[in-house]
Amino acid sequence: MSQHVLLLCSAENGLTRRAAAALRRAGRVVRTEVVTGSGEMDAAVAPADFDLIICPYLKSAVPEHITSRWTTLTIHPGPVGDRGPHSLDWAITNAEPRWGVTALTAVFEMDAGPVWAFRTFPLPRGCTKSAIYNTVVADAAVECILEASDKASDPRYVPVDQTDASREIHGARPRSAMRQSDRAIDWAGDAHTIARRINAADGSPGVLTTLHSHPVYVHDAHPGMRIGRIGEPGTIVSRAHHRIEIACGTDTLWIGHLRAKAASDGCKGPATNVLRRIGYPILTVPQNTAATYRDIHYRREGSSPIATITIDAYNGAFDTSFCLRLAEAIRFAGRQGTDVLVVRGTKSNPHWCNGIHLGAIEHAVDPAREGWANITAINAVCRVLLECTSQVTVAALTGSAGAGGAMLALAADVVVARRRVLLNPHYATLGLTGSELHTYTLPHRVGSDRARKLLTDCPSLDTVEAHRANLIDCVGPDSEFDCWLDDLAREYCRPTVRAAAMRVKCARLNVDLPPGRIDAILTEELAQMSADLFGDRHGFAARRHAFLRKIL
Repeated sequence: MSQHVLLLCSAENGLTRRAAAALRRAGRVVRTEVVTGSGEMDAAVAPADFDLIICPYLKSAVPEHITSRWTTLTIHPGPVGDRGPHSLDWAITNAEPRWGVTALTAVFEMDAGPVWAFRTFPLPRGCTKSAIYNTVVADAAVECILEASDKASDPRYVPVDQTDASREIHGARPRSAMRQSDRAIDWAGDAHTIARRINAADGSPGVLTTLHSHPVYVHDAHPGMRIGRIGEPGTIVSRAHHRIEIACGTDTLWIGHLRAKAASDGCKGPATNVLRRIGYPILTVPQNTAATYRDIHYRREGSSPIATITIDAYNGAFDTSFCLRLAEAIRFAGRQGTDVLVVRGTKSNPHWCNGIHLGAIEHAVDPAREGWANITAINAVCRVLLECTSQVTVAALTGSAGAGGAMLALAADVVVARRRVLLNPHYATLGLTGSELHTYTLPHRVGSDRARKLLTDCPSLDTVEAHRANLIDCVGPDSEFDCWLDDLAREYCRPTVRAAAMRVKCARLNVDLPPGRIDAILTEELAQMSADLFGDRHGFAARRHAFLRKIL
């Protein structure tokens, strides 16, 4: 008889979705419930249709009347012996070399229960908390969940008390919640130390600081390339696209996103947009596009037949400027005479693309107009990728892809992904019908019936499910993905393989997309998006507002 598992979570995040998919493939029957307190937990357990409760991501304690009746496990993003709500924050701030994940019995004292399973791993350097959580932590957590659920099926198994459990990370210990005073940054310090502190607060809550008398939370930090004292520490010395460059003690730091402290502006947005909105004269700051962190990078080694465009958008959000620059990069790549063009993300970014930049739209003077500019710009990326006739194009999903980002990938000839990737190929949860040529590319990939189901049911798919649905062509390993991707690209350079791929591409463009057809598709899609953006017929403005403030 199959084990029935109830997942209780504070939000259905990537780990929760990956856990549910992995458990189902292991033969479990899974139900997921998002809960915010004991009342909702009582309602979630009321059907009593499960054997085991697992809490992959739960911020509040499970009441004793539930844990005493059902075996209840919680996943802690720290090694055996570690306790506290900000485990990863402390680990990143203190530059711990190794960290871990532990599956525990849920008890009244948070993170104090007996141990069911644990994993340890090297803690990546220079990565944000979100990146670490959604990669190595989530990988380890899924392994712990599967192991613990196996053990829970055995009535003879007894979890190990923490005092007796093996402690592979010797510095693990109970830690208090991290306060803003613990996160405080000294702009007179070096940029790498400051970036590490900002990385440790990534996602939430950010690091509170003051820029030219304006209190803001800083996110999305990258050390600059200039050496030496550029200006008074803590001052904005230049800008590029939506980023600002801040002087540190002997170098600079680029900041891509901010959140104003004022409650009325309480969501993240591109740094220049946020500063403009709160009254800082950002246009007086000089441009410095030459020295900025490169979020789009073209690479071709010598006369190699393979070219790579690497993209690195914070949270996978493509604003208008990013889209226009990416479209131009693809056009440039198409003129370089290579056989294969790979569009991929970075190793450290857990997101490949999640579509248009909601934060940039929210902070715009005219959100509807900015939304329109953004959707037409991302459509330009999709179009230039779809119409690229000189190369075999490969979309390599190194991180999650959702909404317009998932659809953008379908414009490539070949779509591949790392094993840990999640796809959300739909728009409806934010009140949009979407564009990105999806009314052609999605049915072309999966068929009309499945396309409608994906768009209306709004599922989250892991790579196994996405491969079965034909959304992606191949799944690569997590640990050796780069080598695997290089081998795949070289395979498409073989004359017979490349010729076959190009024949398929040309036939599709000639038969499915004769002259004028792409224009017609975009016109139809944009007519719907116009009603969404300017008419707000499905509540996009309110849904966007709620999503950005973590209400939705």
